[in-house]
Amino acid sequence: MTKIELIRKLAELDRRGIYVLAKRDIEKLFPKEGDKAMGKSLQRMVCDGLLQRVAKGLYINPPASSKNRSIAEEIAKSLRPGCLSYVSLESILSEYGSISQIPINHLTVMTTGRSGLHKTPYGTIEFTHTKRPRSEILERTLSFKGRPLRIAAHSAAVRDLMRSGRNSNMIVEDELEMDEAIITSQ
Repeated sequence: MTKIELIRKLAELDRRGIYVLAKRDIEKLFPKEGDKAMGKSLQRMVCDGLLQRVAKGLYINPPASSKNRSIAEEIAKSLRPGCLSYVSLESILSEYGSISQIPINHLTVMTTGRSGLHKTPYGTIEFTHTKRPRSEILERTLSFKGRPLRIAAHSAAVRDLMRSGRNSNMIVEDELEMDEAIITSQ
């Protein structure tokens, strides 16, 4: 893979709104490149600033004009391909104004995939596994255009927080009482 070839392909992907690439995606762009050559090429392209490594086997096109404020969510989506993941817990409760603290550079995500913590240049992404069935997750989450991941409905985020046994003391008391009433009425 040459710099010019990569720049051309990255520009084409950027026009389609794609700026997060897994190693397997890059390998598909350059099918004639062998494993060793691909590894060396990726190292060289990262050193040259054409790609930015954000996690093991995951890269970003740094100058992409399609990048937006949801970079961490795009990375999270790429880290758990084939899994249903949604923003929940402290991250979404902070957006709802239901907790007193705002997580800075920390995205909390529920996933049908495995739990894990990933430190990236765009913040820490914390995955918490859920055993809930796909149908239930889809009922309890919302999808918004331009947002890479679904988000938990308020009551679902509170339930996720309680179920995972974390930071429930952060929820504003009035919010907790209102959600308990909603949950028990269902």
